[in-house]
Amino acid sequence: MAENIILETRNISKGFPGVQALDNVGFNLRKGEVHALIGENGAGKSTFIKILTGAYQPDSGEIILNGEHLSHLNPHQAMGCGISAIYQEFNLVPYLSVAENIYFGREFTKTCFLDMDKMNDSASGIFDEMGVDINPKTRVSELSVAYKQLVEIGKAVSQNSRILILDEPTAALTNNETENLFKLIKKLQSEGVSIIYISHRLEELQEIADRITVFRDGAYIDTVAIGDTDRAGLISLMVGRKLGVDFPKPVKSSDETILEVKNLSTEGFLKNINFKLNKGEILGFGGLVGAGRTEVARAIFGLDAIVKGEIFIHGKKVFNKNPAAAIANGIGLIPEDRKDQGVLLNLSIRENIGFTFIDRITDWIIVNRKKEKKLVDEFQKKLSIKCSSTEQLVSNLSGGNQQKVVLAKWLAGDCEVLIFDEPTRGIDVGAKQEIYSLIRELAESGKGIIFISSEMPELIGMSERIIVMHEGGIEGELAAGEVSQEKILDLASGIN
Repeated sequence: MAENIILETRNISKGFPGVQALDNVGFNLRKGEVHALIGENGAGKSTFIKILTGAYQPDSGEIILNGEHLSHLNPHQAMGCGISAIYQEFNLVPYLSVAENIYFGREFTKTCFLDMDKMNDSASGIFDEMGVDINPKTRVSELSVAYKQLVEIGKAVSQNSRILILDEPTAALTNNETENLFKLIKKLQSEGVSIIYISHRLEELQEIADRITVFRDGAYIDTVAIGDTDRAGLISLMVGRKLGVDFPKPVKSSDETILEVKNLSTEGFLKNINFKLNKGEILGFGGLVGAGRTEVARAIFGLDAIVKGEIFIHGKKVFNKNPAAAIANGIGLIPEDRKDQGVLLNLSIRENIGFTFIDRITDWIIVNRKKEKKLVDEFQKKLSIKCSSTEQLVSNLSGGNQQKVVLAKWLAGDCEVLIFDEPTRGIDVGAKQEIYSLIRELAESGKGIIFISSEMPELIGMSERIIVMHEGGIEGELAAGEVSQEKILDLASGIN
C-alpha cells in the first residue's frame, strides 16, 4: 500500500432484501486529500460510508486503516479510529441546545455539573472559525435545515477527526456559507485531515476535490484526478449515458392570476409580503439562508400564523388557518426537509402515496385495495420511482426516490398551486433532470409553481420571474431577461 494512503477498502459487498447495494467495491484515501465520491442516487454511496463508520457490517471485503485490517467495526470503534461522518440525515437532538448537541456524550463538567459556560464558549469558537453566526444556546429544533447542517459540521470539527466524511454538506448552504466551508476544509487539509466528500453539485468539485471516485449501481466505476476530467465526463461516468440540457425550455405563462398575496406579515419576522402568481408560471424565490423564503411558504400553507395580510385564490379570499385548509383551497407544499416533513419513513411507498387520495379509494369505510394499487402504480411509473415494489419502506429508498414519493403525494392531490422548497436538495444530476422536467410539465398543465432554491443556476434556469428576499421582506423582483447571479446576490445582501 502506498505510503500516503491511510484508508483502503478491498472487495466490499453489501446486500439488502431485493437489492445488491455494493458489489466488490474498492477505494483508497490519501492523507490530507479531499476525495470526492459521486454517483446517482442508489449508486451505493450512503451504504459505503455507513460501512466505513461501522453503522453497517459488510457481507464481504476488507477495510484497512493505516495498514491495520479492521473487522466487525462499530460506530464507537470508528470514532475511536478518528473516523467521523456527517450524513444527509441529521443526527441531532432537537430539544437540546446547539452546544449540548456538539458535545453530546463528551460534555464538559465542573464538579458534578455540566459546565455550560465552557461548552458555549467552545462552540462559539468553532463557529467563529467556520465563519458562521450561530448562538450556541439556541435549541436545535428552532434552526433551519441549513443551520442544522452547520451544527453537524461544527460537531465533527470539534471531534478532531483524522478522516471526515461529508455527505452533501453544501446542499442547504448559500454561496457565502459554502465559501466559508471550503476555507475550513482547506484548513483541515493543511492539518493532515483526510476528507471523503459526497456531492451532487459537480461544479463545486473542481474547487474543492483532489480526486473523484464514481460509483454506479453499487459498483466501482473509476477514480480520476480532478484535472483529468470535466463535468460532462463525470456525468457520463455516473449515469452511463448522456443527458440533455440542464433545464427544460420554459413556456410563457398566461396572464391569469391564480394566487395573490397582499401585505402578508407574521409575528416578528415577515413584513408586508406582496406578490402574484399566474397560471402556468414558475415563480422563483431567492435569498440567503434565513431571508424568509421558507417562512413565506409556511405562512401561505397555514403552518405559521399570519398576523396581517390576505391570500386570494382566483380572486377569492381564503383563510389558510392550517395545512388542511390550505390543501382544501388547492395549495400544496413540497417541504425542504423531506425526511421530517415530506414522507413517513417507516411506512411503504403505497401507504405514503395512497394516504393522499384515501377518499378516492374508499368504499364506505373500507379501502379498496384494487383501486389503491392501480393509482399508486400509476404514480410510481409516472415518476420512475426506483423500488423493488411499492411495499418497500420509504426509509430504504435513495434521497432522489424519496423526493419522488413526496411529489407523487401532491400530484395525487391535484393542487392548483404547488410550492417547491429546495426540491433537488441532496439528489443526483439524473434525478434533478427528471424533477425539472416534471415541474415544467406541471406548469405547462396550468399549475402555478413557487420555486424556492439556494442553487443559483437552477433558480435562474427554472424561473420566469425571481423574487429576492432579505431579512423577512421582499427586496426586489427580477424578470427573466434581467436576471443574473450578481443582481440576485446584490438584492439578497440588502444592497440597493
